[in-house]
Amino acid sequence: MILSLSVHEWAHAWVAYKLGDPTAKEKGRLTLNPLKHIDPMGTLILPALLIVSGGLLFGWAKPVPVDGRRFHPGIHPKTGMLITAAAGPLSNVAIALFMGILLGMRTKLSLDHEAAVQFMGIMLELNVILAVFNLLPIPPLDGSRVLAGILPTHLAQKMLRLEATPMYGPIAFFVVIVFGGLFITLPATWLIQAILWLTGN
Repeated sequence: MILSLSVHEWAHAWVAYKLGDPTAKEKGRLTLNPLKHIDPMGTLILPALLIVSGGLLFGWAKPVPVDGRRFHPGIHPKTGMLITAAAGPLSNVAIALFMGILLGMRTKLSLDHEAAVQFMGIMLELNVILAVFNLLPIPPLDGSRVLAGILPTHLAQKMLRLEATPMYGPIAFFVVIVFGGLFITLPATWLIQAILWLTGN
C-alpha cells in the first residue's frame, strides 16, 4: 500500500513539474520517499482497519500541491490539472500491468515460487483498486479533478468548492467508506481480468 501510494503521489508531482509547475518539487514531494507522502488516516489507520475487518483494501496519501497558474504558457490550467490528476491512477495501472507481465513470465524469470506469485498478485489487485478508487468523482479524489477538467468552468468550480464546505469532509468520508466498495469492486474486477488476459495469465 505504502509503495503504491508513494508512486501514485510521485506521478502527480512529476507530471506537474514536467508541465511547468515546480510547487511539489519545492515542497519536497517530487520523491518516492514514503515518509513524504504518508497520510496518517488514509495510508495507515484506514487500511489497517480494513485489513482487520476483512473489508476491501484501499486508501490515500497526502495530496501533492499543484498550482495551475505555474504551468507552462500555452497549457490551460484546467487541462494541466486534468493531466496531473490522471497521472496518479495511471501510475497504479502501470504497476498493475507490470505485475501482470511478471506473472505471465514467472516461469521464464524463475519467479514461480509461492511468495513471489502471491506478492505480484496482491500488487496487481491492490493497484487496480487504488486506481479505480481514486477515479471516483468525489473531491478531493483524483476523479473530481479529472471531471473538473472536462466540465464547463462554472460547474467545475461549484463541484470543487464543496471541499471548503465545513461538513463536506466527514460526509464524503462516510460516503466513500459505506458506498465506495459498490463502485470499486465491479470495475476493478473487470480491469484485473483485462490485465490478466492482456498479459497472458
